[in-house]
Amino acid sequence: MKHSFETGRKIGDPPRMSGMVGPVMDKASPPPRVVFVRSMFGGGDQVENFRSVRSIFPGRIVPRSARPFTFAGGAPLALPRTFPNAGSLEDTAAFLDATDTTGLLILKDDKLVLERYWRGNTAATPWPAWSVSKSFTSALVGIAIRDGAIAGIEDPVIRYLPELAGSAYDGARIKDVLQMSSGASWSEDYSDPDSDVNRFGRTFALGGSLDAFVGTLRREFAPGTFNRYNSMDAQVLGMILRRITGRPEADYLSEKLWSPLGMEGDAFWVTDDEGVEFAAGGLSATLRDFAKLGRLYLNGGRWNGVQVVPADWVRASVTPDAPHLLPGPRASSDSAWGYGFQWWLPDDSGAFAAVGIYNQLVYVNPARDLVIAKSSANHRYGLKADEASGRQDAHIAFFHAIERALAHPPALV
Repeated sequence: MKHSFETGRKIGDPPRMSGMVGPVMDKASPPPRVVFVRSMFGGGDQVENFRSVRSIFPGRIVPRSARPFTFAGGAPLALPRTFPNAGSLEDTAAFLDATDTTGLLILKDDKLVLERYWRGNTAATPWPAWSVSKSFTSALVGIAIRDGAIAGIEDPVIRYLPELAGSAYDGARIKDVLQMSSGASWSEDYSDPDSDVNRFGRTFALGGSLDAFVGTLRREFAPGTFNRYNSMDAQVLGMILRRITGRPEADYLSEKLWSPLGMEGDAFWVTDDEGVEFAAGGLSATLRDFAKLGRLYLNGGRWNGVQVVPADWVRASVTPDAPHLLPGPRASSDSAWGYGFQWWLPDDSGAFAAVGIYNQLVYVNPARDLVIAKSSANHRYGLKADEASGRQDAHIAFFHAIERALAHPPALV
């Protein structure tokens, strides 16, 4: 009999719920998570939904660090009033409002120079990272390789997950899934109700298995040849982590990152009904704690003198090593942004970013000693598969304007 990816449990056995928390369901009405998923990408206000994730979905708590780390303060930054974007000037206040910004945090030279919140959020508000979760998962893979639990990124996926034999991941390396180049057929178009990502959302909302869904994907490209953003590639990484550690990914995160980085708040990791973490996008935490991942990578994986993530892993994670991963339009990618190990390379500036839907970003520019973290609930996100809705490029333009403002602060009068 096949086993699920929770060690020792057979498919069909009652789910293990140890350490799990979640809402109480009213059987007379649709589960809250079904209502939540139905409301996404329809143009409505998502702020209250996003603040309520813990009461809507099952999941695991990642406890705050026993030794919390707080950022040192620096000289306050005044945001630029306007910034150039796509040949025109955008008003900063209007941009922040239009993208339903809930938080903005900036670290310059390891000092907190700006921290603001809107729409009822505070520094203590947990907020869904969405696909910023992928970058945390990537860091855990690097740690597992350092510790010898995974032999290396050239290993085939099915060495660790033999039950994926015959699926899209049969023949793909761990490196391929890290680089969103597994070759699996996939559509991440949020505006298309029949896209794979929306099909996945419905499966998840109705209590389906994340692991089983991954096994349904089929091959479209040869692995390692085409960069196609596919959240299930990140889910495979989570499956591998659970298999090689024999633990929930949330527990591994707690030991290897959450506690060492001095995270100030409890995190919450959404799971399916089997207790399997949504590795591709289920982590919720405060903006300050998300910014700490940026600080960690800015410093090459070192945290206050301790090498938490291997330095060579950090370098490889933000260095595209094949033509289909480079920034810029190309026939071998579905994005003009470059890609590393679950990190985006928006342009040739040397900056990199963890990015989630609705404009969640952790942006790092080592040359500027800069980290910017932003949380948002952009109500237009996913209405169409275009920049006017997603505003991804606009955020990078905004961040570059902040870089210029920091390099040339206004004279005091």
